[in-house]
Amino acid sequence: MAKLNRENVIAEALDLLDEVGLDAVSTRQLAKRLNVEQPSLYYHFRKKEDLLDAMAEAAMAPHATEPLPTPADNWRDWFLENMRSFRRTLLVHRDGARLHAGTRPGSTDLDRLAHKMAFLVASGVPERDAQMAMLAAGRYTVGAALEEQADHGHSTDSMVDLPQIDPESAFEAGLALIVDGLAHRVERA
Repeated sequence: MAKLNRENVIAEALDLLDEVGLDAVSTRQLAKRLNVEQPSLYYHFRKKEDLLDAMAEAAMAPHATEPLPTPADNWRDWFLENMRSFRRTLLVHRDGARLHAGTRPGSTDLDRLAHKMAFLVASGVPERDAQMAMLAAGRYTVGAALEEQADHGHSTDSMVDLPQIDPESAFEAGLALIVDGLAHRVERA
């Protein structure tokens, strides 16, 4: 039996996710890939939900390690790039947005979020507007990535009369509406 460590299990689980999708990920398949007995996984993860949470945290690492905003940053430019980074990260893994949806931030994430919120407020964004904008844009980004991943490979023949918009352009247009609305609130404040 191979010696397991938490990081190897998570990495292999993410590879499995990319191959079979979230609905087909199972501890039985993961154990088989790792060449171990299924109960060996319980040493690191008591239940499948714990494994999925760890996978989601690992999958979000590229976004979670992005540099935090500095006082010299323009809030609008930073906000746009923060959401773009979030979207790119969600799209790295098959069903990445579904894996992330519904997860709760850990203590490190909460510290980063507090820093981002403080930056927005220091930049002149009213605190409540900053909270709502981060929430709305975050949920918009997850929803856009969910739709993009769900539509992958589906035919659009039934929508022949509708203009075709690539997912990135659609995301950017929606994100611009959110940021423009926030900028309007900042100007009024």
